[in-house]
Amino acid sequence: TKEQPWKPRLIAGAIGPTNKTLSMSPDVEDPSYRAVTWQEVVKAYKEQIRGLHDGGVDIIMVETVFDTLNAKAACFALDEFYEDDLKGKFKRPPLIISGTITDLSGRTFSGQTIEAFYTSMAHTKPFCVGLNCALGAKDMRPHIAALSNIAECYVHAYPNAGLPNAMGGYDEDDKDMVESCRDFFESKFMNMIGGCCGTSPAHIKALADDLAAKYPPRIPQPKCTNMRLSGLEMYEKTENIPFVNLGERCNIAGSRRFKRLIMNKKYEDALAVALDQVENGAQVLDINMDDGLLDGVAAMQKFLKLIVPDPAISKVPIMVDSSKFHICEAGLQVVQGKCIFNSISLKTGEKKFIEQAKLLKRYGCAVVVMAFDEQGQAATFHDKTRICKRAYDLLTSEKINFPPWDIIFDPNILTIATGMKEHNTYAVDFIKTCKWIRTNLPHAHISGGLSNLSFSFRGLGLLRESMHAAFLYHAIREGMDMGIVNAGALPLYSDIEPKLLKLLEDAILNRHDEATDNLLEFAEKEKENKNNKGGKKKAAAEWRKLSVEDRLTHALIKGIVKHIEGDTEECRLKVDKPLEVIEGPLMRGMSKVGDLFGAGKMFLPQVIKSARVMKKAVAYLIPFMEDDKKNSGKSSSSAGTVLLATVKGDVHDIGKNIVGVVLACNNFKVVDIGVMCPLDKILKEAEKCKADIIGLSGLITPSLDEMVDVAKEMNKRGFQVPLLIGGATTSRMHTAVKISPKYKCPTVHVLDASRAVVVCSNLLDAKQKEDYVEDIRELYSDMREEYFEGLSDVKYATIQEARQRPFVIKFSQQPAPVKPKFLGTKVYKNFDLKSLVEYIDWNPFFQTWQLRGKYPNRNYPKIFNDASAGKEAKRVHTDAMKMIDDIIKNKTLECRMIVGMYAANSDGDDIICYSDDDRKTELCRFHTLRQQALKEDRDDPYMAMSDFIAPKGVGVKDYIGAFAVSAGFGCKKAVEKFESEHDDYKVIMIKAIADRFAEAAAEKMHEMMRTDLWGYAKDEKMTVSDMLRVKYQGIRPAPGYPSQPDHTEKLTMWNVMDVEKQIGIRLSESLAMMPAASVSAVCFANPDSKYFATGKLCKDQIEDYAGRKKMEVKSVEKWLTADLSYDRD
Repeated sequence: TKEQPWKPRLIAGAIGPTNKTLSMSPDVEDPSYRAVTWQEVVKAYKEQIRGLHDGGVDIIMVETVFDTLNAKAACFALDEFYEDDLKGKFKRPPLIISGTITDLSGRTFSGQTIEAFYTSMAHTKPFCVGLNCALGAKDMRPHIAALSNIAECYVHAYPNAGLPNAMGGYDEDDKDMVESCRDFFESKFMNMIGGCCGTSPAHIKALADDLAAKYPPRIPQPKCTNMRLSGLEMYEKTENIPFVNLGERCNIAGSRRFKRLIMNKKYEDALAVALDQVENGAQVLDINMDDGLLDGVAAMQKFLKLIVPDPAISKVPIMVDSSKFHICEAGLQVVQGKCIFNSISLKTGEKKFIEQAKLLKRYGCAVVVMAFDEQGQAATFHDKTRICKRAYDLLTSEKINFPPWDIIFDPNILTIATGMKEHNTYAVDFIKTCKWIRTNLPHAHISGGLSNLSFSFRGLGLLRESMHAAFLYHAIREGMDMGIVNAGALPLYSDIEPKLLKLLEDAILNRHDEATDNLLEFAEKEKENKNNKGGKKKAAAEWRKLSVEDRLTHALIKGIVKHIEGDTEECRLKVDKPLEVIEGPLMRGMSKVGDLFGAGKMFLPQVIKSARVMKKAVAYLIPFMEDDKKNSGKSSSSAGTVLLATVKGDVHDIGKNIVGVVLACNNFKVVDIGVMCPLDKILKEAEKCKADIIGLSGLITPSLDEMVDVAKEMNKRGFQVPLLIGGATTSRMHTAVKISPKYKCPTVHVLDASRAVVVCSNLLDAKQKEDYVEDIRELYSDMREEYFEGLSDVKYATIQEARQRPFVIKFSQQPAPVKPKFLGTKVYKNFDLKSLVEYIDWNPFFQTWQLRGKYPNRNYPKIFNDASAGKEAKRVHTDAMKMIDDIIKNKTLECRMIVGMYAANSDGDDIICYSDDDRKTELCRFHTLRQQALKEDRDDPYMAMSDFIAPKGVGVKDYIGAFAVSAGFGCKKAVEKFESEHDDYKVIMIKAIADRFAEAAAEKMHEMMRTDLWGYAKDEKMTVSDMLRVKYQGIRPAPGYPSQPDHTEKLTMWNVMDVEKQIGIRLSESLAMMPAASVSAVCFANPDSKYFATGKLCKDQIEDYAGRKKMEVKSVEKWLTADLSYDRD
């Protein structure tokens, strides 16, 4: 260069494709497997780039690209290195990108066409782009032509010297190659030429002298201002394409079928949903994995990886869609094409918005910008245009320089025809906003999710799709050019029945105040005609002949105001107190409304109408209730105060507003503190207004995490009020699994506005609350168990990691543990069965007979009132009481009990029992197991029962108890007698009774320990009902149960207490207790001790546990087979 300054030599640092691929699986059995991750490839490339930079290269060349995703990772690393690592102190060198067409198909090895490859890489702003290797010039010609026709930068080629011969060599000499490449120059395809495999310095000199020096360079294509996207093929949004269908059915929130398949891990079956969308006209596939019970990152990446090998699906571009930025980003890291990122917004402020936009520009995707800002969701024309303008100006400013044609605004399609006047302008404001954006924000696109528009008419598919088609007709004309739709389901605008079309457009365009009522009337008639074919007129008159209670219920469901005051008065005269009218027929009606709405048989406007009928009835009753309160000396009050809040980070409040209306109509005082509410504000406002209930709302998935945080903080601050969870992204399962365990007080998921009244009323009714809450807790406990049993992709902590996060009890800050009255054992024989009758828990007894009542008559004694099971339950209970009287009279069964109490301290995951309180001689050890399933919340501990006993060495003398009881002595003889009489009924009955007596004896023994023998709760005053609800201090888990699933720990209990010798309860070979009607337990007194499930256990803990117990690993694995996280074979 110094000798020939007119001809400078530049050093190009070559970055090869590596021997790994991010887009394809090396395992034919698992197409979703990848041998390497995006992060690993970026890290490796960055290390190479650092070396090339330190070496002083002039150009960076990413070459021989066979997998576009690898090349994107290389360019991502390049930008990250120069912009972030070097803080912009050095200018990024010019970039050359060179792809490889591997065969005559004209596609890269990862399946992309040349046009799709260029579109995927154009965001990197290469100095030059071209092809090399694999083919000779003649075979490369059509692909170079395609690239030249699209590239807005220089184009190069460095082909092989022809195709390899039979011996692997290349036959084209320098003259042959010049002639092969001449057409590149004559067709004006070239800016730079070179050679790859089989070429020599002679080849390069000939190309330079005979071609490069003699032909004018190619002129790059002009800058394209159309949006270009890519899957395996390029998609260009031109003016000739008025509307882009963004297929919605691969969205967990948009398709029940898709959600069911994904939640059940049937990913390959879910591919059929994607294929169906593409075949029905979706030009882009929207993929959304937002669900509180799903690992969104893992699900997003797995499904996208499975799409890649299916060209019928992966030919179209992908829209990665999530309300969590990191989930969408994870999607970008496994897709080689140019995607749409859905979405970002200004709701967390400009700084975060700019950070995210810059990162997405580096990934090279188009972006959806939601019309949200720090003040909330844009609902009006003014707010929509204001926020979109602000976002556009930021994106196109020098701070970001985002291509305006890659910006897609979603100005929020919101629900109309809800029955609330302020919602009537939502559709027309969106349409007006489309026109404004098209006029004022050059090149920007407009999209939206259509399903929100018609949510009021959930359950009427044809009406909803017709509404969508009518809305699109007007929105597209004003500039909307994309939409998340169910591709293939939309009717043609011209095919919509004229009468229906007028009704729809009246509502969409807000032509008059009666539009919603007219559309609702049409929907009701359509449903009635469909179900009854005109037979409703007679029924309409017949309902007035019903009882007054049923008339009130009917009026609520149908939203009929006409007779409500007269019927309410008639009903009031029949009851003792006016409140009973509300608690009876009116609440039954609202409950029915909830059922119908949940089943899609009622619409949102009808729910609002029902609430208003309720409001009128309640308003009529209020004066009478106030008189009643005055006469009784009580002050007048509302039904209760409910605080409603949309949690931090979420700006959706339409559903919450409707809940507020419905509750207010039912005499609740509603305090709505708005959207984007931090947890501290929620709790301070709740204290300020003395809320009886707190209701949290949210639409986006991050709101679920925020709700968990609120529940944890409520528990920490000692709140005692019920917590309600609601919103489109919430679910009963998520509430049961993630939120309810964080808060000790009732936490209830509310499906929709129609259910809110019934839930709040039950929670605040002193008569109903206890049973209702118990029913909810029982249901949620079952759901948690079902959920955790169904997990297949659980991640685990190592046992060492788990031990770093134990359940921490600050023993030194608690009162000293109470020493039992004695250390050792005490035996009770012929314990009085009569004294145990009141301790019997009858609910398992009815389950034995498969008798199950429905709420509110599920549990004893209310099961007797159940319409289905009540009569039979009463009969078997009466028979049981007769047999119990006979058992006590004839001493048919004998109850024996043994209790032991010992000085104890923990040693890691073991509990040491000492021979006396001097704690010098070790009597035995209880070995405990620790949770290992990975905890999402870093504050959550990995629990073991040893955590509940003070560790040795901390100076705290702790204690542990154990007992074994049986009421089965004599049962075998009685069974043999009944069997000889062929009385199967009595055989089952006495076994069930013996079992109930054993459990009652356990309850009694534990009470004796707490209040007397151990005495750590000597002042306890507790009903048997509260005992059965586990409201006492301490716990009593047993070996074989979730907290300690290992039955072999019974051997320790039996040995230390000499159980078999002292009271005759034996252990079978499988460690079952005999007689069968026996119960044993280990007892913990610490007030912080709690029941838990260890969950699945890993090999490292099993090996550690076996060593501590001095057992063979295989033997431990045999006893714990059902609890292993791995296959023991």
